[in-house]
Amino acid sequence: MSALAVRDLTVTIDGATPVDSVSFAVEPGQCVAIVGESGAGKSLTARALLGLTPSGSSVSATALTIGGVDARRLGERQWRKLRGERIALVSQDALVSLDPLRTIGAEVAEPLAIHRRMTRAQRRARVLEVLKAVSLPHPEERVSQYAHQLSGGQRQRALIASALAANPSVLIADEPTTALDATVQARILDLLRHIAETGTAVVFISHDFAAVRRVADRVLVMQNGRVVESGPVAEVLQAPQHEHTRELIAATVHEPHEVTAAEVEPVLEAVAVSKSFGSTEAVSAATFTVHRGRTLGIVGESGSGKTTLARMIVGVQAPDAGELIRHGVDRVQLVHQNPLGAFDPRWTIGRSLDEALAAGRVPRRQRPARSARLLAEVGLAPVLAGRRPSALSGGQRQRAAIARALAAEPDVLVLDEPVSALDPSVRERILQLLRRLQEDRRLTMVFVSHDLDVVLAVADEVLVMQDGRIVEQGATGEVFSSPQHPFTRELLAASARPE
Repeated sequence: MSALAVRDLTVTIDGATPVDSVSFAVEPGQCVAIVGESGAGKSLTARALLGLTPSGSSVSATALTIGGVDARRLGERQWRKLRGERIALVSQDALVSLDPLRTIGAEVAEPLAIHRRMTRAQRRARVLEVLKAVSLPHPEERVSQYAHQLSGGQRQRALIASALAANPSVLIADEPTTALDATVQARILDLLRHIAETGTAVVFISHDFAAVRRVADRVLVMQNGRVVESGPVAEVLQAPQHEHTRELIAATVHEPHEVTAAEVEPVLEAVAVSKSFGSTEAVSAATFTVHRGRTLGIVGESGSGKTTLARMIVGVQAPDAGELIRHGVDRVQLVHQNPLGAFDPRWTIGRSLDEALAAGRVPRRQRPARSARLLAEVGLAPVLAGRRPSALSGGQRQRAAIARALAAEPDVLVLDEPVSALDPSVRERILQLLRRLQEDRRLTMVFVSHDLDVVLAVADEVLVMQDGRIVEQGATGEVFSSPQHPFTRELLAASARPE
């Protein structure tokens, strides 16, 4: 019997059908991936499997069974019993999913308290066990910390641990490695593969075909709410039959960014810059130069100091020691890793863009046209200007955040994981946009990412960080083709890049 069986799953919202007649099955010990662009319906499909569709929506299916339980007519009380014990979700946005008022230990222990009879000591032992399994560093310390005290990657790992705590028979992982660096991503993907091989049915939702290749047995490709292609991963990725599948795969692979040897002027110089938080030295004696019209990539594991370094470049945080020198730079804009937290939830996207344009002294009568043009540049429909951030998908929010940053006409654009939540084709459009902006405006960029393939595509120079220190730097092609430091070699080896 299939652990999860879905036939003709359809979700209707306000007359639209964002999920239309989706059918698939997942056997125990199998991983099925669902891929597609932002808005294709893949995340809504996942939430329909847990009874978590938006209010006002209508869900129908000719079959929807979870471990032999017919879930089509479950009430909310029955769904609550099913979630966590039989089927669990790892959401895309860990910061929103984790309760800011509870410790990580309490978060992971919650499904155990609800679904398992355990003593307090047994629960704590299980919490530490799953935190170690997802490679969260220093789990004994993390159990007493809160979500805001963890990096983006650490929060995502804690969320995965919470989903795994009660050993559900079906695990739905919605972009579970989005915020993780290459080495941790590899360990999490291997963990998901191991979870499947030990008997759990895994539904893996991702825009990353390299990750899908590593973890999944079968794959479904969605477009406009429908499954347009499905089959074994090797067959679909090596010989795609549908045009949309071919487009998605083609958008996954990037060519190295061409670097000219021409001399360029420095825009930013960091001289022995350091930053500490309590007894922890987040950045230690970082020295580097950012040149006008070029892109500096910063890579490293979660907690390596790359985001702290980016925030000092923007000026959000001041260094404790050393000096950051700006050469004729008036405006530095940051594109955050977590766009939902960066927007005012009460404001529409259009109002946020209007505020940014006003700060840039754009006349009021010109702002609507400028807003529409910015949205179009990042691949968003004009109608989305009237929606609040919570009404957008993760990828749409990230694109809106990039549009808002560009509205201020910055001299330097600092991007912290700017395409991590985007599917391949939208990601490629955003990268093309950034490259075009760089050429047209001679825009300088600092690009923080765990995706080495993306950094190779956009960055002229790269810094590799480990434990707050820059362990290697140089021209991106040279560093990636001939890494000198053992940690750089480890990152490259662990990167789940396409073959």
